[in-house]
Amino acid sequence: MAKTTKLLFGIHMHQPVDNFDWVIKMGVETCYGPFFEVMSAYPDFKFSVHCSGWLMEQIQEKHPKLYGQIQTLAKNGSIELFSAGYYEPILSVIPSKDRVTQIEMLNHAIKTEFKQKPKGLWLTERVWESSLIPDLNKAGIKYTLMDDYHFQCAGFDEEILDGYYMSEEGGEQIGLFPISKKLRYAIPFLNVNSAIKAIKSFDGKEDSAAIIFDDAEKFGMWPGTHEWVYEKGWLKNFVEAVLADEQIETMHYGDYYEQKRTRGIAYLPNVSYYEMGEWSLRADDALKLHAFKMEMGHERYDAEGVKFLKGGIWKNFLVKYEESNRIHKRTLELSKARKSVDNIAFDSALYKAQTNDALWHGVFGGLYLPNLRDNAYTYIIEAENVRYGRKNRLESDQNELDGHDKVKMVMPKYIFRFDAAHGGQLVEFDNRKALFNWQNTLTRRKEAYHQRLLQDTPVVEEEVTPKEDGIDTIHHAMVKVDDTLRNAIIYDWYLKNSFVDHISDERFNGDNFRYCNFTEYGDFANQPFEVELDKHQVTFWRDGGLYFPEKMPTRLDKTYISNKSGFDFNINLATQAEGNFNYVLEHNFHFADYEKILINGEVLEDEGSFKAVKILEIHDALLKQKIIIKLDVSCDIYYFQLKTLSQSEHGFDLSVQGIGFAMVMPFNKLLTISGSLEVKHV
Repeated sequence: MAKTTKLLFGIHMHQPVDNFDWVIKMGVETCYGPFFEVMSAYPDFKFSVHCSGWLMEQIQEKHPKLYGQIQTLAKNGSIELFSAGYYEPILSVIPSKDRVTQIEMLNHAIKTEFKQKPKGLWLTERVWESSLIPDLNKAGIKYTLMDDYHFQCAGFDEEILDGYYMSEEGGEQIGLFPISKKLRYAIPFLNVNSAIKAIKSFDGKEDSAAIIFDDAEKFGMWPGTHEWVYEKGWLKNFVEAVLADEQIETMHYGDYYEQKRTRGIAYLPNVSYYEMGEWSLRADDALKLHAFKMEMGHERYDAEGVKFLKGGIWKNFLVKYEESNRIHKRTLELSKARKSVDNIAFDSALYKAQTNDALWHGVFGGLYLPNLRDNAYTYIIEAENVRYGRKNRLESDQNELDGHDKVKMVMPKYIFRFDAAHGGQLVEFDNRKALFNWQNTLTRRKEAYHQRLLQDTPVVEEEVTPKEDGIDTIHHAMVKVDDTLRNAIIYDWYLKNSFVDHISDERFNGDNFRYCNFTEYGDFANQPFEVELDKHQVTFWRDGGLYFPEKMPTRLDKTYISNKSGFDFNINLATQAEGNFNYVLEHNFHFADYEKILINGEVLEDEGSFKAVKILEIHDALLKQKIIIKLDVSCDIYYFQLKTLSQSEHGFDLSVQGIGFAMVMPFNKLLTISGSLEVKHV
């Protein structure tokens, strides 16, 4: 019997730049190594592989056996290698020149190490914009892949998505392959017979292709998959079943593209996969989208609703999370400076900083993982070190596109950035030698999945595979919920930066500070300030008010003056309001190891306080530095560990994002404070 279904099978391998060694080791032991061990025994099974550049470097350096297996499979014609941006950026959010360069970097590595010239591209997180096409062409790319959902959003029916389509932008052409959702949910989660049946469902017409290209981590790293895929023999049995079935032929994407006729023309919208669109929405909108989908019903949604019921676009993450936008805009700033800097070390740091993982959040930790944000800032600071050398600079820009100045104070040892859009607050505090940003905190926000914790019974969003037919996907995994997780849900109404100004009263204390439910009379903590730069200092001010509920005019001025080891600051507050108030100067600092932190000489606790002091001293033993904030007046200090509750592949994670400090000072009508922030080597 003639083979009728072409199986285009591919895997995508990626780990964030500078991810923990133990994660890479675990990935090799549980997933990448076993996968290629099995596939090495079946050289006739043709498949495709994309591996991000940094991960391939790690495999080459630390896991030579696995690297050799991949090379052998490529040499023997079993594997077709796919390109992408070398450090796995979302291509649509980095500049055109950087896109081309990063793709060409991976092209070169593939040609050098695996003797192939890639013509296919793995589209990172399947984030598609048609403006990519000319740049993909420049980099020698002929075809790329995205979900069938992308095509359905443009009006295509699922049953015709069994081959590639052609698209163009300004006359530049590219082939587009639709990845089947049916196969993504079948492989490797259904039993082998059901997976084969899903593949053969694409034999409706001549040259039908069953198209699957998905995360390699599903084959061993996702919960429950190592036992299923390897110990119970799913992958071995699957490969043997495919090779034995005369109605299935494994084929490389490149061969199919060259030998088979296109299914037609397609113009696709700016979209990623469905879940990404849902995650990129703000929490309340994501819950509404889910409600609409449930109201429509699974069957009707799959049949017709998928064309019309959509979430947001990927770039919404830059709107949803100011911390994400800040990292992204810092990389754009550096990219603009690249030509004037003209240094290979600068370029390398820039490209590593462009990796996508710290910019968004879904079922994996992403932005909520401090180490990923730390890694992004490592390379931002490394690039800045090349850019500025030992210079002192005070400059401003509006790179974050909110209409307000960001002021950068560059010193030989430190870089400070202040934001006029948010109270003239400190939003970046870089230790240039350690390549570490002490201001890399994260605000506690409402997320749609928190709703699951607040319900007595979890909501199942899609029909769950019966256990006897396979295993759960990560989207179906059930989570054990307890009161500890529920009590960790706290939302902030302002960003957790430093030098945040609050005006409260005598009821302010450590408890309501932690839970962010203290009385706030002022409009300074989350509102814009005006700004004026001088030679070595910057002043922010706001003509605001205190509210009772009528507005009582109030002005607040903050001046930061650079010195050798940090900066001095002056704060002046004047109000027409009558009464006794507490002025609260809030700081939120992030550290790499919270077990190595001392606060005013005491071991860090979950929360604590100091009465009638003039100094806040934070000893970071890991970096061997002390951050010292001195005031010329006495204050009470309350602190707590700033924690966020986020969804992850394991369920829910509670992670420390920083330490919040409140320096509380009473005042009536007028308040004048002088002080300094200094850093000392210990």
